[in-house]
Amino acid sequence: MLAPRLAARPLVALFTAGYLAPYLLPTTVGRLDAGLPLTATQAGAIGSALLLGSAAAGFALASRVERIGARTTARAGLLLAALGYGGAALTWAVPTVAAGAVLGGLGSGTVTAVAAQRIAAQRDPHRASTLGLLAVSALAGTIYLALPHLGPGHGQPFAANALTALAVWPATRHLPGRTAAPDGARLRATAPRSRLPHLVPGLVLAAAMPCWSLAQNALWGVSDRIGQAQAHLTESAVGAVFAVALGAGLLGVLGAGALGPRLGRALPIGIGTALIAGCVALSASAAALPAFAAGEIAWNALYPVVLSYLIGLAASLDPRGRWAVLVGSASALGTAAGPLTGSVLSAQAGFPAMGTLLSGGLLLIAVPMTAVAVHTGRRPAAVVEIDIPVEAPAVPARQAYDTAAAATAPGVD
Repeated sequence: MLAPRLAARPLVALFTAGYLAPYLLPTTVGRLDAGLPLTATQAGAIGSALLLGSAAAGFALASRVERIGARTTARAGLLLAALGYGGAALTWAVPTVAAGAVLGGLGSGTVTAVAAQRIAAQRDPHRASTLGLLAVSALAGTIYLALPHLGPGHGQPFAANALTALAVWPATRHLPGRTAAPDGARLRATAPRSRLPHLVPGLVLAAAMPCWSLAQNALWGVSDRIGQAQAHLTESAVGAVFAVALGAGLLGVLGAGALGPRLGRALPIGIGTALIAGCVALSASAAALPAFAAGEIAWNALYPVVLSYLIGLAASLDPRGRWAVLVGSASALGTAAGPLTGSVLSAQAGFPAMGTLLSGGLLLIAVPMTAVAVHTGRRPAAVVEIDIPVEAPAVPARQAYDTAAAATAPGVD
């Protein structure tokens, strides 16, 4: 049996590999627009297709990871990511780039699904997801600083995703197969059940998360263009802002990890989303470096904090991790629509009007998410509601707990 800290390491690695593509989305879309014969909307559509592939993989695997085996599933996802992103990096043919992006997205979603389900088996899912957010933020920030020095072209962001997938491969040897032994005894009595608990809160959260992710990723997908076209910054300056912003995200995640459950979940989710809405409006209306940097940095400091609490909220709804994967995949649908939505809105109405619409949507969607956090926070942890069946194998309690899991988000969306 692995020690808890050692057991979390492969999950952090998988979390990083799965979420890196959404974190690099602005520069990926921006370089597709600049380096290939594509319009801004077409480049955004490829970014959306990548994330849609990720969401599709999450939905398909929500109840199947424990049946297939975490190690096998993770390795299949990493292989798809390496092949897809690597192929997209090595070609300038638009159809091949698009196909590679979708294949890579399927791989990212597969890897994220494994990490999400396995995180629920940890004694402290919030801590595990916080470590994952720290790792992916640090890696993405480093890449943003390095990319301007590696020359133009769409290949570098795709290559970074492919190489990360290959680098994470050795960590999969610590994952269990189909008949792995358990690594804990938490809620073993409920593990064999094949029905979803907390149906209504789970459905509300699953319905709200696509809107939450869409609003933020619509801006994130066009942030590179806002910085260069509206704030009149160079690619290096925009990359530096993104790197500092992701560094602020590291501090935000550290703060969330230090606070843990002290504030509950309702306050960080509700107030945090309202503050994010203000940052979105500020960044989208920025006409110079100070406003652009302030909006992006504050937003990126807040986003992973709220996301970590949403991950914990989804994980709390089902110790086997099914709500975590379903909510994460629903979030990925919004993330997938983000780049295209941002491209269309900015082209039709301009960046400032886009920001106003997105921030208003965030304020509205904060209400039901906060209500779910308040509602579940009042419920005894042992209460289980049995409402509808989902496709999940009836496995022994010890095996079911070992292959249970939590959370995503990225995903990256």
